Amino acid sequence: MRRKPKIVVIGGGTGTFVALSGLKKYPTDLSVIITMMDDGGSSGRLRDELGVLPPGDVRRCLVALSTSQKLLRDMFNYRYEEGGLKGHTFGNIFLSTFVKTTGSMKKGISEVGKILRIHGRVVPVTYSNSTLCVELENGKVIEGETHIDEVKKREKRARIKKAFLKPKAVVNPDALEVIENADAIVIGPGDLYTSIIPNILVKGIPQAIKKSKAKKIYVLNLMTKYGQTTSHSAMDHINDLEKYLGKGVLDYVLVNKKIPKKEALEWYMDFEEHPVEDNIVDKNKYSVVRTNLIKDVIIEKSKSDLLKRSIIRHDSDRLAKALMEIITPSKFKLLLNLKRPRTIILGR
Repeated sequence: MRRKPKIVVIGGGTGTFVALSGLKKYPTDLSVIITMMDDGGSSGRLRDELGVLPPGDVRRCLVALSTSQKLLRDMFNYRYEEGGLKGHTFGNIFLSTFVKTTGSMKKGISEVGKILRIHGRVVPVTYSNSTLCVELENGKVIEGETHIDEVKKREKRARIKKAFLKPKAVVNPDALEVIENADAIVIGPGDLYTSIIPNILVKGIPQAIKKSKAKKIYVLNLMTKYGQTTSHSAMDHINDLEKYLGKGVLDYVLVNKKIPKKEALEWYMDFEEHPVEDNIVDKNKYSVVRTNLIKDVIIEKSKSDLLKRSIIRHDSDRLAKALMEIITPSKFKLLLNLKRPRTIILGR
């Protein structure tokens, strides 16, 4: 019997939820390494009031990997719209309760994972209580993921010079284990500086990825993020990632080739956000795979969710299919296994 490929997704936020939702439909041994630096919204409030590590990204991953009935998954994502619980999700409170009663995030995740019957493994990158910080090119330092992520409309912010954790986080040994045993490592999609790079900032993670023999795949974002990646091209995203991951580590970059709907573009333009310019050339050490990855709907958020959210996303099925064609190539076997880096167009 053919062994299931061991796939590790690294990230956080909605992008990771989308990737996992699609990948879990394939016969895989699936793990996700998740950032633990969220300090905004419901997660931030529970972190401050209960003294727990932020549950939001963990909860999203548990729901994404869940094979339980839809009603239970919907309950975990339900966000209260009135009263003292306004803004909280049921799943965040539920997971935090298990963390408090079991005494650890690891045990809490394990127990909630059983209830949701997850297909895969959710692995926090760290159990340290650490804060994400960035230093801008003008010397200003911003502390806290929520302050980095949420920029006032029209507020001009200098480009991010470097990111760091305060205090430094201790790596979760389980994260190093899944990376070491992986056949494929998928980085993203997700906000570069608040979902992806926080994981790479934890000492031991970039070294483990570099050492791993797995295929390393970076899923490029659909849109720029104002204040984080304002005016960033594809190469800007890759170069910023490689500052922390290391040069020559990536094997593939997966790029969306379809333009979003006009209504979506107009919404993003109002926030000075634009489709990421594909300026990748064929002189890099990695192969570039271009295909249609957009979900053709505009996402509406809960009225009680005060955070700004993306209104377009990767399509989970298209993204998973493109990833699986790289990880376990079938009719693309000869094309995708070529040693010489090249551009690959899927779905002409």
